[in-house]
Amino acid sequence: MTLIKSISGIRGTIGGKPGDGLSPLDIVKFASAYGTWIKSNNPTKKSSIVIGRDARLSGEMVNNIVCGTLIGLGIDVIDVGLSTTPTVEVAVTMLNVDGGIILTASHNPKQWNALKLLNNKGEFISDSEGKYILELADNEDFLYSEVNDLGTYTQRHDLIQLHIDKVLELPYVDVEAIKKANFSVAVDAVNSSGGIVIPMLLEALGVKTIHKIHCEPTGHFAHNPEPLPEHLKDLSVAVIKNKADVGISVDPDVDRLALVCEDGEMFGEEYTLVTVADAVLNYHKGGNTVSNLSSTRALRDVTEKLGGSYSASAVGEVNVVNMMKATNAIIGGEGNGGVILPEIHYGRDALVGVAIFLSHLAKYGKTTSMLRKSYPNYHISKNKIELTPEIDVDKVLVSVKDKYAKQPVNTVDGVKIEFDKEWVHLRKSNTEPIIRIYSESESMNTADALAKKIIEDIKEIIKL
Repeated sequence: MTLIKSISGIRGTIGGKPGDGLSPLDIVKFASAYGTWIKSNNPTKKSSIVIGRDARLSGEMVNNIVCGTLIGLGIDVIDVGLSTTPTVEVAVTMLNVDGGIILTASHNPKQWNALKLLNNKGEFISDSEGKYILELADNEDFLYSEVNDLGTYTQRHDLIQLHIDKVLELPYVDVEAIKKANFSVAVDAVNSSGGIVIPMLLEALGVKTIHKIHCEPTGHFAHNPEPLPEHLKDLSVAVIKNKADVGISVDPDVDRLALVCEDGEMFGEEYTLVTVADAVLNYHKGGNTVSNLSSTRALRDVTEKLGGSYSASAVGEVNVVNMMKATNAIIGGEGNGGVILPEIHYGRDALVGVAIFLSHLAKYGKTTSMLRKSYPNYHISKNKIELTPEIDVDKVLVSVKDKYAKQPVNTVDGVKIEFDKEWVHLRKSNTEPIIRIYSESESMNTADALAKKIIEDIKEIIKL
């Protein structure tokens, strides 16, 4: 059994003893800590929180416990049921509530679940807020309400439609162009809530031919739920079999978007953001963009070509959002298929990605694979090197930085070294003695060779 407490929330496997897995007692304790924090932010008014979940098997059980706990704290609960992470984020501001909880373990397997915590802006809580909530949980520093002061429970079933309506209002979304293109689209939603949401969105966009696989929200994930190429073979087959123009895959909570070309080949998760950003930047030439240090250089190329400025943040959605605010970026995200458009909210949103991508493809007028080939072609090699526990990983990273001091080096998050249009990014794991090594080049062989060279450098440093 596994239980992981972090500043962004609590996640774990269902079952086991309290403290070992995500048990009912752990859920109560953590929901109580979050609710106590919410109440402390505005103690003179009655607090309200919106709750939504993905379709995983434990979702209803976890939802009942969380809702009951918050009501016991005197907090009004608005339960939106089966939903998506971006929908709950949008709902916080749309309903003018004090916070939100998304019950999802994102791309983790079905035995996992998690409580992801939002502030009153519908954004993930900050580092300091997360630490405070963890402290409250550890100290069990909560006070439950007396019977006359209990919270209320309300259900809302219209938030997905309201979210879709908001997406359709974007200036980059052209429903008429999509209708005219008469797209055939295959969808793989890994049997979670995306199986409801994505077909609803496609219909609203005017797509008449939708081939659904793994779209029943049963929580029995048909394959590993992370939308990586090795897990999307069924979608690739469905695209070819049905002669679809594009395949769409989302993770269980619908904040990541991966695409498949009409020939069954992967569009590339890294290029979801690149393509959507291209569409937005063509509307707002000179706009700024942000992605994290481990994301493809292609976004920088596209941004600078259109007169904008690109910035790289530390890895993590919260860090991307902070950098976007600091640089007034009009779009940003991560290379895992996460698109963040501030016009709607500061969070990854696959619905935004789908709508803008299809609009862009319709106007492009050629195939999905041809659209992919229109962008700079980079390949990322992902590696890691395991070290013995006694080795000081920080010292190793400093030594690598010093060795390549003549190159442009970024130390915001680990060490990133640039070599013209190639780069290598080294980050230490927070939980084990591992250095993760990402490298990018215009060929996979060169990217692999660059990573291998850095690994050899690290081995030499360790010997000294």
